[in-house]
Amino acid sequence: MAFFRSYAIGALIASAAFLFAYQHGGQPGVFDHYLLTLSWSPEFCYSNPQKAECAAGQRRAFIVHGLWPEFRGGGGPEYCSPAPGPAQPAGMLDMMPDLHLIEHEWLAHGTCSGLSADNYFGQIRKAFESVRIPRQFAAPRAQFAISPVDLKKAFEGANPSLNDSGIMIQCRGPYLSAVEICLSKDLRPIPCPAVHECRARMVRVAPVR
Repeated sequence: MAFFRSYAIGALIASAAFLFAYQHGGQPGVFDHYLLTLSWSPEFCYSNPQKAECAAGQRRAFIVHGLWPEFRGGGGPEYCSPAPGPAQPAGMLDMMPDLHLIEHEWLAHGTCSGLSADNYFGQIRKAFESVRIPRQFAAPRAQFAISPVDLKKAFEGANPSLNDSGIMIQCRGPYLSAVEICLSKDLRPIPCPAVHECRARMVRVAPVR
């Protein structure tokens, strides 16, 4: 009985938290641009080996963390509506290999896009497939180091439409954690209006295992 009472209380607290988030969230469609965040899975999995994307044999490199509505000054709206999620979330697992991540990204960010869930995730696929991953990041078997400047140059070399002003490198300590690309609402590369990125002179790239 105590277990079920605790579970019920936890569920009520979670529901109240979501209701509060929606009531105090942003307005759907009111934002300036998107931020496509490509997470470096090996670094994430070092600290989160229990996550779905880190299961044995997955061998993930860059995965989509999210396509976030952003404001020019930085940050963006969150939890804009309780609209239902995608009809078939499993169809996104090749790019976002965790159903919990897919659910979270829709609730926290997708609801602020002004799009239906299926159209929003269609935009994520379009954005991700428009970016060519440089060869050295496809599936490195050994750790290597690279400067953020050279990392941006690698993405520019693989993607002529990208410019270093529209790319941000994120790190966790000395390790690469993500590459972020600023996009217009119609998914064209744009300079990042607010730049917040890794200040390390060199970043270590954890290998894909």
